Amino acid sequence: MLTVLLALTGAVVYGAADFLGGLAARTTRAVAVAAAAAAVGLLPLLVGALVVGAVFSGPAVLVGAAAGVSGSVAVLLLYRALAVGPMSVLSPLTAVFAAVTPVVVALVGGTVLSVPAWAALVVAVLAVVLVAAVREPSGARVTVGGVVTAAVAGCGFGGIVLAYDAVPEDAGVASLLVARVVQAVLLGTVAVVVALRPGGTTDPVTPAHPVLTAAPTVRRSARWSPRLVVTVAACGVLDALANACIQAALHLGRSDAALPVVSVLNALYPVGTVVLAGIVLRERLTAVQWTGIVLAFGASVGLALA
Repeated sequence: MLTVLLALTGAVVYGAADFLGGLAARTTRAVAVAAAAAAVGLLPLLVGALVVGAVFSGPAVLVGAAAGVSGSVAVLLLYRALAVGPMSVLSPLTAVFAAVTPVVVALVGGTVLSVPAWAALVVAVLAVVLVAAVREPSGARVTVGGVVTAAVAGCGFGGIVLAYDAVPEDAGVASLLVARVVQAVLLGTVAVVVALRPGGTTDPVTPAHPVLTAAPTVRRSARWSPRLVVTVAACGVLDALANACIQAALHLGRSDAALPVVSVLNALYPVGTVVLAGIVLRERLTAVQWTGIVLAFGASVGLALA
């Protein structure tokens, strides 16, 4: 039960961070937002190191580095996929691969799930698809390259969950800190390269989350207002806390079923994004998205009882 609650909390917090990142990416480059948020996310993790400790053993550092690389590559590939194909198809596809990849790895590793748990997981994956579904005004076509890029991006997001599942029991927040440093360095490097190249004030990719719709190519300001700084800082803090929740959910009680359950629930993060978009931006949720939210709630209850 507590594993489900922590995983859902992580998903909702992820969704809130994505919402803030999407807002910020409407006024500056998305990759710059991602890099800055990754750097800011170090602060709450450093506080966490003082509270719960951090043991930088070889395995902890290796796993953290893997999570950082996987997350960075996934973010960049997602941006690329959404820049060349329809969000209405590629966003749900990415979310499904993010949910299913750890499940497949767990099953190959010998994890056995009950029939109720299987049913709840299937419903949850369906909910992921429905909640992530967005209107597609651009008329962009689905291409093989876009589909493959979105699928690999999803596997990258799933790789983050797999990495945190492999964190040593005594690591504390060490792996989270390493992952955050790697992300900040990699995404920061890409942000600098994009800013220095000709036409660097034009964002070549869709803003941070597909739920927050915007034109694929928008002129961005190089200046950051105080409001933008606060938005990006909040995004970074929430993203770091979400990662901590996911790691805690994976290691709570060390149940064999924790990996598939947490991975699928974690992929429900668009729920938080679309709900906040509806409340703050008055964006209307579609009937399909409402159906997905209801199914997500039902699947969560089912997993908690399974």
